Amino acid sequence: MMQRMMVKIRGLNYHIEISGNGFPLVLLHGFTGAASTWKPLSPVLPTTKLIMVDIIGHGRTDSPLLPERYRIEEAAADLNDLLAELGYEKVDLLGYSMGGRLAITFAALFPDKIRKLVLESTSPGLKNQEERDARIKRDRHLAARILSSGLENFINYWEDIPLFKTQMHLPASVREQIRKQRLQNDPQGLANSLIGMGTGAQPSWWEALDEFSYETLIITGDLDAKFCEIGSEMKNLIPKAQHVSIANAGHAIHVEEPEKFGTIVSGFLSKND
Repeated sequence: MMQRMMVKIRGLNYHIEISGNGFPLVLLHGFTGAASTWKPLSPVLPTTKLIMVDIIGHGRTDSPLLPERYRIEEAAADLNDLLAELGYEKVDLLGYSMGGRLAITFAALFPDKIRKLVLESTSPGLKNQEERDARIKRDRHLAARILSSGLENFINYWEDIPLFKTQMHLPASVREQIRKQRLQNDPQGLANSLIGMGTGAQPSWWEALDEFSYETLIITGDLDAKFCEIGSEMKNLIPKAQHVSIANAGHAIHVEEPEKFGTIVSGFLSKND
Protein backbone atom coordinates (compact mmCIF):
# COMPACT_ATOMS: atom_id res chain seq x y z
CA MET A 1 0.00 0.00 0.00
CA MET A 2 1.34 3.42 -1.02
CA GLN A 3 1.40 6.14 1.62
CA ARG A 4 1.65 9.75 0.44
CA MET A 5 2.37 12.69 2.71
CA MET A 6 3.52 16.30 2.85
CA VAL A 7 6.15 17.08 5.47
CA LYS A 8 7.25 20.60 6.47
CA ILE A 9 11.05 20.73 6.43
CA ARG A 10 13.08 23.91 6.99
CA GLY A 11 10.24 26.07 5.73
CA LEU A 12 9.38 23.94 2.68
CA ASN A 13 6.62 21.43 2.06
CA TYR A 14 8.20 18.16 0.90
CA HIS A 15 6.12 15.50 -0.82
CA ILE A 16 7.12 11.88 -0.19
CA GLU A 17 5.70 8.48 -1.03
CA ILE A 18 6.33 5.40 1.12
CA SER A 19 5.64 1.78 0.26
CA GLY A 20 6.66 -1.66 1.49
CA ASN A 21 8.22 -2.93 4.69
CA GLY A 22 11.76 -3.61 5.79
CA PHE A 23 14.91 -1.52 6.10
CA PRO A 24 14.33 1.95 4.58
CA LEU A 25 15.75 2.77 1.16
CA VAL A 26 15.56 6.46 0.25
CA LEU A 27 15.21 7.05 -3.50
CA LEU A 28 16.30 10.32 -5.12
CA HIS A 29 15.16 10.96 -8.71
CA GLY A 30 16.88 12.83 -11.53
CA PHE A 31 16.27 16.27 -13.04
CA THR A 32 12.66 16.68 -14.28
CA GLY A 33 11.74 13.49 -12.36
CA ALA A 34 9.63 12.87 -9.28
CA ALA A 35 9.04 10.29 -6.56
CA SER A 36 6.59 8.44 -8.81
CA THR A 37 9.35 7.47 -11.26
CA TRP A 38 10.53 4.81 -8.77
CA LYS A 39 7.21 2.94 -8.58
CA PRO A 40 8.31 0.16 -11.00
CA LEU A 41 10.89 -0.89 -8.40
CA SER A 42 8.27 -1.84 -5.79
CA PRO A 43 7.65 -5.37 -7.15
CA VAL A 44 11.38 -6.16 -7.42
CA LEU A 45 12.24 -4.84 -3.94
CA PRO A 46 9.50 -6.54 -1.90
CA THR A 47 11.45 -6.72 1.38
CA THR A 48 12.45 -3.05 1.37
CA LYS A 49 10.63 0.04 2.61
CA LEU A 50 10.86 2.55 -0.24
CA ILE A 51 11.01 6.23 0.76
CA MET A 52 10.51 8.17 -2.49
CA VAL A 53 11.15 11.91 -2.25
CA ASP A 54 10.16 14.77 -4.56
CA ILE A 55 13.37 16.84 -4.52
CA ILE A 56 13.03 20.62 -4.13
CA GLY A 57 11.59 22.19 -7.29
CA HIS A 58 10.15 18.89 -8.51
CA GLY A 59 6.83 17.08 -8.29
CA ARG A 60 4.62 18.28 -5.44
CA THR A 61 7.44 19.63 -3.29
CA ASP A 62 7.64 23.42 -3.03
CA SER A 63 9.46 25.48 -5.68
CA PRO A 64 10.78 28.57 -3.84
CA LEU A 65 11.68 31.68 -5.84
CA LEU A 66 15.30 32.06 -4.67
CA PRO A 67 17.79 29.83 -6.55
CA GLU A 68 20.10 29.91 -3.52
CA ARG A 69 17.59 27.76 -1.61
CA TYR A 70 18.21 25.00 -4.17
CA ARG A 71 21.92 24.67 -3.39
CA ILE A 72 22.77 20.98 -3.13
CA GLU A 73 24.06 21.39 0.44
CA GLU A 74 20.68 22.91 1.37
CA ALA A 75 18.86 19.98 -0.24
CA ALA A 76 21.09 17.57 1.73
CA ALA A 77 20.25 19.41 4.96
CA ASP A 78 16.56 19.12 4.04
CA LEU A 79 16.96 15.38 3.56
CA ASN A 80 18.73 15.03 6.90
CA ASP A 81 15.87 16.81 8.69
CA LEU A 82 13.29 14.81 6.73
CA LEU A 83 14.80 11.52 7.89
CA ALA A 84 14.82 12.79 11.48
CA GLU A 85 11.17 13.82 11.15
CA LEU A 86 10.31 10.33 9.87
CA GLY A 87 12.27 8.71 12.70
CA TYR A 88 15.05 7.07 10.65
CA GLU A 89 18.48 7.11 12.26
CA LYS A 90 20.14 5.23 9.41
CA VAL A 91 19.02 4.41 5.86
CA ASP A 92 20.15 2.95 2.58
CA LEU A 93 20.36 5.69 -0.05
CA LEU A 94 19.93 5.40 -3.82
CA GLY A 95 20.33 8.37 -6.15
CA TYR A 96 20.01 8.64 -9.91
CA SER A 97 21.79 11.34 -11.95
CA MET A 98 20.95 14.65 -10.18
CA GLY A 99 19.61 12.60 -7.26
CA GLY A 100 22.91 10.73 -7.24
CA ARG A 101 24.80 13.99 -6.87
CA LEU A 102 22.52 14.81 -3.96
CA ALA A 103 23.16 11.33 -2.49
CA ILE A 104 26.93 11.86 -2.73
CA THR A 105 26.57 15.29 -1.10
CA PHE A 106 24.47 13.80 1.70
CA ALA A 107 27.02 11.01 2.16
CA ALA A 108 29.83 13.54 2.44
CA LEU A 109 27.97 15.78 4.92
CA PHE A 110 26.03 13.20 6.96
CA PRO A 111 28.02 9.94 6.76
CA ASP A 112 26.61 8.50 9.98
CA LYS A 113 23.12 8.36 8.47
CA ILE A 114 24.00 5.87 5.72
CA ARG A 115 24.17 2.08 5.88
CA LYS A 116 24.69 1.42 2.16
CA LEU A 117 24.90 3.71 -0.87
CA VAL A 118 23.73 3.08 -4.45
CA LEU A 119 24.75 5.51 -7.20
CA GLU A 120 23.10 5.26 -10.61
CA SER A 121 24.57 7.14 -13.59
CA THR A 122 25.94 10.03 -11.57
CA SER A 123 29.06 11.95 -10.60
CA PRO A 124 30.63 13.74 -7.60
CA GLY A 125 30.73 16.98 -9.62
CA LEU A 126 33.28 18.63 -11.91
CA LYS A 127 36.96 18.59 -11.04
CA ASN A 128 38.12 22.09 -11.95
CA GLN A 129 36.76 25.64 -11.89
CA GLU A 130 36.96 26.09 -15.66
CA GLU A 131 34.62 23.12 -16.18
CA ARG A 132 32.31 24.38 -13.44
CA ASP A 133 32.11 27.89 -14.90
CA ALA A 134 31.26 26.52 -18.35
CA ARG A 135 28.56 24.29 -16.90
CA ILE A 136 27.07 27.13 -14.83
CA LYS A 137 26.80 29.23 -18.00
CA ARG A 138 25.14 26.37 -19.88
CA ASP A 139 22.69 25.61 -17.05
CA ARG A 140 21.71 29.27 -16.72
CA HIS A 141 20.98 29.32 -20.45
CA LEU A 142 18.78 26.22 -20.08
CA ALA A 143 17.00 27.75 -17.10
CA ALA A 144 16.23 30.88 -19.12
CA ARG A 145 14.97 28.67 -21.93
CA ILE A 146 12.49 26.94 -19.61
CA LEU A 147 11.04 30.26 -18.48
CA SER A 148 11.00 31.92 -21.91
CA SER A 149 9.80 29.10 -24.18
CA GLY A 150 7.63 27.23 -21.69
CA LEU A 151 7.77 23.83 -20.03
CA GLU A 152 6.41 21.77 -22.92
CA ASN A 153 8.93 23.17 -25.41
CA PHE A 154 11.74 22.50 -22.95
CA ILE A 155 10.59 18.92 -22.33
CA ASN A 156 10.45 18.37 -26.11
CA TYR A 157 14.11 19.44 -26.23
CA TRP A 158 15.08 17.48 -23.09
CA GLU A 159 13.59 14.21 -24.37
CA ASP A 160 15.69 14.53 -27.51
CA ILE A 161 19.15 15.03 -25.99
CA PRO A 162 21.69 12.24 -26.66
CA LEU A 163 21.64 11.14 -23.00
CA PHE A 164 18.10 9.78 -23.44
CA LYS A 165 18.28 8.41 -27.00
CA THR A 166 18.20 4.83 -25.71
CA GLN A 167 14.73 5.47 -24.25
CA MET A 168 13.30 5.63 -27.78
CA HIS A 169 13.25 1.81 -27.62
CA LEU A 170 10.86 1.83 -24.66
CA PRO A 171 7.17 1.05 -25.25
CA ALA A 172 5.18 4.11 -26.28
CA SER A 173 3.04 3.82 -23.15
CA VAL A 174 6.12 4.04 -20.91
CA ARG A 175 7.52 7.03 -22.80
CA GLU A 176 4.16 8.79 -22.58
CA GLN A 177 4.02 8.16 -18.83
CA ILE A 178 7.51 9.66 -18.39
CA ARG A 179 6.53 12.68 -20.47
CA LYS A 180 3.31 13.20 -18.53
CA GLN A 181 5.22 13.15 -15.23
CA ARG A 182 7.83 15.63 -16.51
CA LEU A 183 5.13 18.04 -17.65
CA GLN A 184 3.65 18.12 -14.15
CA ASN A 185 6.71 19.92 -12.80
CA ASP A 186 6.83 23.63 -12.00
CA PRO A 187 8.84 25.59 -14.63
CA GLN A 188 10.26 27.94 -11.99
CA GLY A 189 11.29 24.96 -9.86
CA LEU A 190 13.15 23.29 -12.74
CA ALA A 191 14.85 26.55 -13.74
CA ASN A 192 15.99 27.24 -10.19
CA SER A 193 17.12 23.63 -9.80
CA LEU A 194 19.46 24.06 -12.76
CA ILE A 195 20.83 27.31 -11.35
CA GLY A 196 21.15 26.27 -7.71
CA MET A 197 21.74 22.51 -7.88
CA GLY A 198 23.40 22.10 -11.28
CA THR A 199 26.61 20.13 -11.70
CA GLY A 200 28.62 23.33 -12.08
CA ALA A 201 27.04 25.06 -9.09
CA GLN A 202 27.74 22.25 -6.63
CA PRO A 203 31.04 21.50 -4.87
CA SER A 204 33.31 18.83 -6.26
CA TRP A 205 33.27 15.82 -3.93
CA TRP A 206 35.98 13.83 -5.74
CA GLU A 207 38.48 14.32 -2.91
CA ALA A 208 35.92 13.17 -0.32
CA LEU A 209 35.24 9.78 -1.91
CA ASP A 210 38.11 7.97 -0.19
CA GLU A 211 36.44 8.78 3.15
CA PHE A 212 33.21 6.93 2.29
CA SER A 213 33.31 4.02 4.73
CA TYR A 214 30.13 2.17 3.74
CA GLU A 215 29.52 -0.34 0.99
CA THR A 216 28.75 1.44 -2.26
CA LEU A 217 27.22 0.10 -5.46
CA ILE A 218 27.80 2.09 -8.64
CA ILE A 219 25.51 1.20 -11.54
CA THR A 220 25.86 2.41 -15.11
CA GLY A 221 24.46 1.39 -18.49
CA ASP A 222 27.05 0.22 -20.98
CA LEU A 223 25.54 2.48 -23.67
CA ASP A 224 26.23 5.52 -21.46
CA ALA A 225 29.98 5.81 -22.05
CA LYS A 226 30.54 9.05 -20.14
CA PHE A 227 29.03 7.78 -16.90
CA CYS A 228 30.63 4.35 -17.26
CA GLU A 229 33.98 6.13 -17.19
CA ILE A 230 32.99 8.30 -14.23
CA GLY A 231 31.65 5.23 -12.43
CA SER A 232 34.93 3.42 -12.96
CA GLU A 233 36.85 6.39 -11.54
CA MET A 234 34.60 6.53 -8.48
CA LYS A 235 34.95 2.79 -7.91
CA ASN A 236 38.73 3.21 -7.72
CA LEU A 237 38.40 5.93 -5.06
CA ILE A 238 35.66 4.61 -2.77
CA PRO A 239 37.18 1.89 -0.53
CA LYS A 240 34.19 -0.49 -0.43
CA ALA A 241 32.77 0.19 -3.89
CA GLN A 242 31.75 -2.12 -6.69
CA HIS A 243 30.81 -1.04 -10.20
CA VAL A 244 28.23 -2.91 -12.27
CA SER A 245 27.55 -2.08 -15.91
CA ILE A 246 24.19 -3.18 -17.35
CA ALA A 247 24.25 -4.44 -20.95
CA ASN A 248 22.16 -2.61 -23.54
CA ALA A 249 21.11 0.11 -21.10
CA GLY A 250 21.61 3.85 -21.26
CA HIS A 251 21.48 6.56 -18.60
CA ALA A 252 18.19 5.74 -16.82
CA ILE A 253 18.74 2.05 -16.08
CA HIS A 254 15.88 1.82 -13.57
CA VAL A 255 13.54 2.90 -16.38
CA GLU A 256 15.05 0.92 -19.26
CA GLU A 257 15.81 -2.30 -17.35
CA PRO A 258 13.81 -2.14 -14.08
CA GLU A 259 13.92 -5.89 -13.34
CA LYS A 260 17.68 -6.20 -13.85
CA PHE A 261 18.23 -3.00 -11.91
CA GLY A 262 16.00 -4.09 -9.04
CA THR A 263 17.57 -7.54 -8.83
CA ILE A 264 21.08 -6.10 -8.61
CA VAL A 265 20.08 -3.49 -6.02
CA SER A 266 18.15 -6.06 -3.96
CA GLY A 267 21.11 -8.44 -3.92
CA PHE A 268 23.46 -5.67 -2.86
CA LEU A 269 21.22 -4.39 -0.06
CA SER A 270 20.46 -7.84 1.36
CA LYS A 271 24.06 -9.10 1.30
CA ASN A 272 25.55 -9.59 4.79
CA ASP A 273 22.31 -8.55 6.50
